[in-house]
Amino acid sequence: MHRITEFFVGLLFGLGLLLSGMTDPAKVLGFLDLFGAWDPSLAFVMGGAIAVGFFAFALARKRTTNFLGGALHLPKSTQIDKRLVLGGLTFGAGWGLAGFCPGPGIVSMASGEVKAVVFVLAMVVGMVIFEVIERSGWRQRAGA
Repeated sequence: MHRITEFFVGLLFGLGLLLSGMTDPAKVLGFLDLFGAWDPSLAFVMGGAIAVGFFAFALARKRTTNFLGGALHLPKSTQIDKRLVLGGLTFGAGWGLAGFCPGPGIVSMASGEVKAVVFVLAMVVGMVIFEVIERSGWRQRAGA
């Protein structure tokens, strides 16, 4: 039952990305072009997502299990540190350069968009490099 629910939630998410235009790099880059031909329409998509997330997290904080009965694991850290800021900047730079973020990139890749395939492959390589660095303990030895 969980896999079926996961499938339909993912399908709904993907359809939402398609309908909102988040899978179109030109639309995303138009939104990021504040001093050119700025397209503010994605601000409404983000505003809607923030509103849904705000109420969903408020409800989730009052629960110990998800709606299907499984354990609910919410983030506990509220600390804004160097890693979070650098990760956010890296995410934003990648979004601005490619016009994709992970969800829309995967949806666009599934539709055969070559640029999205390159983006998702680069994202996966970056994730693997991060894991190798984390597991090696290099970060602790470097004093980061």
